[in-house]
Amino acid sequence: MIVLDALIKSIRSAAVYNPDVQAFPSCILWTDRDRQWEAIIPRLKTEISELFVLGEYAPEKRDGPGIWLRCVLAGTIENLKFSKKYLPVFYLPGVSRQDLRAVENCKDELKPIAELQYRGVIWSQVNAKDWTVLAFLKSDQGGLGLDAAMDKEAKNVMPLSLYRLLDEDVELLKGKRLDKNFFNTLLTGGDPIRELLQWLDKGDVFKEVQGENEWKAFNSVCEFQLAYNPENDGAFAGFEKLATRLGAWKTVWERYCESPKRYPHIPEYIRNCSMPDPDLFSSEESHGGWPQWNEVQEDKLRDALNGLNNLTPEKARKKIFELEKTHGQRRNLVWADLGFSLLASALEPLFNLAHITQESLVAGTISDLKEGYLQWGWKADRSVIESLSQVDFQKDFKAVKTAIQAVYLPWVEDFARYFQKVVSSEGYPEIRTQAPLYQTGSTGECVIFVDGLRFDTAKRLQELLSGSKVSIKEKIIWAAIPSVTATGKPFVSPIRDLIGGDTVNPDFEPVVIETGQSLKGGYWFKKLLKDSGWQVLEKFETGNCNKNAWCEFGDLDHRGHDRGWKFAGQIDSILIEIKDRIEGLIQAGWKTIRIVTDHGWLLMPGGLPKLDLPAALTENKWGRCAVIKPGAQTEESLYPWSWKQDHLLALANGVSCYKKGLEYAHGGLSFQECLCMELVILSVDQDEQTGGAIKITDTTWKGLRCNVAVDGDFKGLTLDIRLKAGNESSSVVMNPKPVKDTGIGSVVVENEDNEGIDAFIVVLTKDKKLKAQKKTKIGGDM
Repeated sequence: MIVLDALIKSIRSAAVYNPDVQAFPSCILWTDRDRQWEAIIPRLKTEISELFVLGEYAPEKRDGPGIWLRCVLAGTIENLKFSKKYLPVFYLPGVSRQDLRAVENCKDELKPIAELQYRGVIWSQVNAKDWTVLAFLKSDQGGLGLDAAMDKEAKNVMPLSLYRLLDEDVELLKGKRLDKNFFNTLLTGGDPIRELLQWLDKGDVFKEVQGENEWKAFNSVCEFQLAYNPENDGAFAGFEKLATRLGAWKTVWERYCESPKRYPHIPEYIRNCSMPDPDLFSSEESHGGWPQWNEVQEDKLRDALNGLNNLTPEKARKKIFELEKTHGQRRNLVWADLGFSLLASALEPLFNLAHITQESLVAGTISDLKEGYLQWGWKADRSVIESLSQVDFQKDFKAVKTAIQAVYLPWVEDFARYFQKVVSSEGYPEIRTQAPLYQTGSTGECVIFVDGLRFDTAKRLQELLSGSKVSIKEKIIWAAIPSVTATGKPFVSPIRDLIGGDTVNPDFEPVVIETGQSLKGGYWFKKLLKDSGWQVLEKFETGNCNKNAWCEFGDLDHRGHDRGWKFAGQIDSILIEIKDRIEGLIQAGWKTIRIVTDHGWLLMPGGLPKLDLPAALTENKWGRCAVIKPGAQTEESLYPWSWKQDHLLALANGVSCYKKGLEYAHGGLSFQECLCMELVILSVDQDEQTGGAIKITDTTWKGLRCNVAVDGDFKGLTLDIRLKAGNESSSVVMNPKPVKDTGIGSVVVENEDNEGIDAFIVVLTKDKKLKAQKKTKIGGDM
């Protein structure tokens, strides 16, 4: 039972009488000389339809003078609806029991109702005194019997917080000390830390929207809990205490770190404070709360990374390992979440890159190289992408570029040169038998061609699809030579056998065997597909699922050529679009989707090495490949064109380019350009089991953070909070979070305005289906 219900029950119980010695009372008088209860009367009116108030005439509010109250009692007021189950209750603000005693001498406005003290009953204590708020809370004779403080400060704040006290559970209040701090906390909304962070972030704007009582209570709570008075000590003292994170302020700091973007001005305000002088041994422990300390560390890391250009690869790796020990911990600070630690974030994949490139791929056969690359070598390429995707500013890019060139460029150069050496002796792997094979007469397959889906990006696409209801089979294939779209796309298409290479043209384009028409421009390529019974789908078409279809989607290669190193930060967004396209096709009814690609690529921030090849010797020269003029003499390495083996073309040695300043390039001979992955994606039956039963066993709220305990088969499940359990768009959390191996999940509600709203805790399977749900109130029951 909440306090409100207990209060209503107590008021109505005043009507209980002994018929042997008493007459049936006509009404209940509620006297309140000090007007302690007046603030909650509007709330009570919504719960007690028989409650009327002595005051100015306002019948629509159930307010009126004494004579009007007499008419209410007599039943002469038309269209006045209230419950006849209970006696009318007349609340008399500013009137005491004693004021009614002397009928002859009482005020004129009281005379019409003075005699009701004899026909009715007065809601009062057993000692016949008026019920005060303190008395009702403390008394065990008709009151709640709680441990309420009786000091002056507690008495003063008690009535002010009464409207919030009404919703408190009486049983939960038992055993608590209801003192000034308890009531002040209630008055500030029950979450003084959140209020404090709002004050620190918004300053006077926060104060202006507070009532006088709430502002006083807020200061009182802060002073008691944190030894800090916002009014007297000022905001800068608060910023310093927050950044220092000592004592009770550690809890304030932790709450700030949970949702720092809600308080966007706090970092700048802390920067304007004087930070304690960092000594030689300053660390995250002592100075991590100061953004300016973090910025100093970023500057030191930037200088150290820029200094790698003068080191050997071995010494550069050793230095990166040392930097990770010093700066890696900063990724756990709030400044990383706010984007203030970009280099510390980039250092993690740089550390992985340095670790991976300690081993070389310069020994064995092509099969040995392939095994090593598939096991771990491709992760070096991913680390380069991940490190570049962390930085936005030129000064940070320069530092990351220097690190990549120091440890990755020598590694990938040696790897490419050795691979080219082995190919010269063993020959390039047979690709015609390894390219995608399309079964004659089969239907229901949609082929998605993704231009430039390098091996590591194909792996990333697999990861993004892991939450979809699909099964994925992968197949390793070698790209056609040269590793460019003109040559490679027809080679992985279902019409490959209709295409050939009569002569090597400057654009590396094969032709239609039957007519000799060039595939350049795409018209004849699409015509061959359609004539062979394949649908050609535009970007968002789904086609007929009972036939076969060809679809081109995802502009990785175009974006790489256009953006250079900045392409790294756009890869994930492109892959997500490809994932969405795949899921859309599956929802449209396609059972099998095949992802094919033409080539990979090299990415080197600052530019790949330049290799001179005189224009006079070539008919055409691209970044990594060239067509040599007939009869021209060159020392360049020559390789057969995949469409016609007796036609030779030049491929740049190592990872060099025939053009200067190219950061992104392909067309040559390296594992990054040539080893590709085909993905066959199968739609999983919608009736597939989603695992064993689970149960939400416990939920606890700490501010806007909800901790949930789950029992059962919870592996791979995700936690969310929604206003409507079945509606994903009604989610109110910053990000759904996985249930940990311990069976515990934790999520944070993003918008504090949702506090107090009824919602649902939902547990979801990988394909976002409801596994369990439980009702809750955001922030917990107040």
